[in-house]
Amino acid sequence: MCKLLSDWSLGGRMARLLIKSDGLENETLELRFGVNHVGRDPACDFVIAHPSVSALHCELVLSNDGVQIHDCDSTNGTFVNGEGVKDAWLRPGQTLQLGQVILFVENTDITITIPQYERERPKPPVVLPDGVILCARHPQVQATYKCTHCSEVMCGSCVHTVRIKGGRPLFLCPLCSQPCEPIRVVEPPKKKAPVLQSLHRTVKMRLSQLLHLPRPK
Repeated sequence: MCKLLSDWSLGGRMARLLIKSDGLENETLELRFGVNHVGRDPACDFVIAHPSVSALHCELVLSNDGVQIHDCDSTNGTFVNGEGVKDAWLRPGQTLQLGQVILFVENTDITITIPQYERERPKPPVVLPDGVILCARHPQVQATYKCTHCSEVMCGSCVHTVRIKGGRPLFLCPLCSQPCEPIRVVEPPKKKAPVLQSLHRTVKMRLSQLLHLPRPK
């Protein structure tokens, strides 16, 4: 029985060997990047429980260049296509023999698929009747910047500011890291003075005018 102790995995296709010997058929060795120890010892990365396999039989090294096998002074030897080897590069389609256990070299490449993570976009900004655009992340704050690339609008707290010594600061979009430009800020309308306050101001103005009238001759 072939026991796989390594749980290291990445998306994509890894180098892979398939055991063909009776009693172990269809067991696979999916190599991890770097050194893979193969043998009968339970501490190995790939344990092949067969009496002809040494405790530490060989090392399978997976690198960008492919898979290289190194025999670790095994008792019953390591063979590639029937020829005894100490060190050799493996190629797809070859037969690898460890003692009396036969493996088929299915693949020696490593193809890693990096998962795509899509950043969650904020909700569309709210535009008030007076034309004020609110920041989608801070709905109580007016948006003051717009990305020149993705058209995202944001407030001063959201934009990424990069200060350059001796130069003007750069304002970058938090979504795409492209430059942002200021957008027009709508000033809130001035509040009208209360009626009593307006009346008081008018009476005060009239008294001032009366007090400064010239005396009749």
